[in-house]
Amino acid sequence: MIGNFLFIESFFMGLSSLIAFIYDEYDKLPLFVSGLFTLIFACLFSILGKEHNQKIGKREGYIIVSLVWIMFSIFGLLPFYISGKIANLTDAFFETMSSFTTTGATILKNIETFPHGLLFWRSLMQWLGGLGFVVLCLAIMPFIGGDFNMFSAETTGPIQNKMQPRIKETAKRLWGLYFVLTIAESLLLWIGGMDYFDAICHSLATLSTGGMSTKEMSIGSWESPFIHYTTILFMIIGGTNFTLLYHSLVKQRYNKLFSNEEFKFYILLIFIATLAIASILFFLVPEYAATEKTIRDSLFQVTAFITSTAFSTADYTTWPSISWLIIVLLMFMGACSGSTTGGIKIVRIMLLIKNSFHEFKRRLHPNAILPIRMNKEFVSEKVINSLFAFFTVYIAIIFVSTFILSLSGISVIDSLNISISTISNIGVGDFASMSSFAKWFLSFLMLIGRLELFTILLLFSPALWKK
Repeated sequence: MIGNFLFIESFFMGLSSLIAFIYDEYDKLPLFVSGLFTLIFACLFSILGKEHNQKIGKREGYIIVSLVWIMFSIFGLLPFYISGKIANLTDAFFETMSSFTTTGATILKNIETFPHGLLFWRSLMQWLGGLGFVVLCLAIMPFIGGDFNMFSAETTGPIQNKMQPRIKETAKRLWGLYFVLTIAESLLLWIGGMDYFDAICHSLATLSTGGMSTKEMSIGSWESPFIHYTTILFMIIGGTNFTLLYHSLVKQRYNKLFSNEEFKFYILLIFIATLAIASILFFLVPEYAATEKTIRDSLFQVTAFITSTAFSTADYTTWPSISWLIIVLLMFMGACSGSTTGGIKIVRIMLLIKNSFHEFKRRLHPNAILPIRMNKEFVSEKVINSLFAFFTVYIAIIFVSTFILSLSGISVIDSLNISISTISNIGVGDFASMSSFAKWFLSFLMLIGRLELFTILLLFSPALWKK
């Protein structure tokens, strides 16, 4: 299974080496060699596992998904390491894991000095990790024999929905939509003033909500309002449940999107947070006297943080501290389930709120049957219990991570911020100066955040390994 997945990675490395050949830069050989090396191991793994049991249960699903993400990161770091652009193995792995998990945390400085092939590979990694490797391979390699156990181990949210009875058909439709939206954004960004290369790289990083730019100043390198608003639109799309998007954009069932409780709450949150931050900037920051600029920068950063994209058009670190309280809450919450974003996900927050209100009613009417509903459908007790388990483990990991990072010499406040941003796959912070231990630990934190905790943590459970 891992061999079949690595064929996909070697193909995209080859595509990146083609970009390097077009620009005739020194990264063409490192990318080509890395792709060839990955291809050799893909063939080796496929041959070694050819005659083995093909049955995939829950245990196999968790193991395969976890190992695929780790193996992709190990092979994915090769172009950086072989080229010498990231000479430290720890830094190369950190940058690769951050790209694949769409966290956007980077140790790189002077990014504009990087050759085009490596920049393209960095953007591709974000795009591949956005919807997930398993979903991609199920879409284009139907013979690998994956099933819902693998699909559910990688997709986000407490409830996974299939669009078709066959999981492979669902994967095809999701990736088809993902590809078309990426092309659409690339064209719009090119029309807005970006060159072909930057337009493609930024569209790859936007829909995946990875947020790694080809420019040091991110989207702020372009002063075009058209580019800013286009990026905002596609960040919002990236933060929306792709199953809902498919029904709305392809099947033209617009009522499914606009009647969805999570999507409506998502848009409402963006509106309220934008209004709040714009008001703070307008009254407290003198340079934000222009209304349109104030609203645009506020909307951009709100969208960037709630979708875990973390692009920027302004130096938000200098904004009043009260605006950072809103930003941290957005980072913590995340966007919609079934999207490419990080964070807890809005549907979980909504179910927690609904359950709290129902608890008041249960106290008053202990014998009454008070079901919790989401989108007019009954939410089972099993889902509610798993929701509380997820929330408890999520908070516990943040506090444990804060303690561990503080032992490595990082201040407690910075450790808390970094823990929240990393497990939420946002990647806000100065990571270049951190110790090797902190980088390896944060790489692990990024992975469990992307796979929503239990897929990775279950590997450490003795019960998983019992027959």
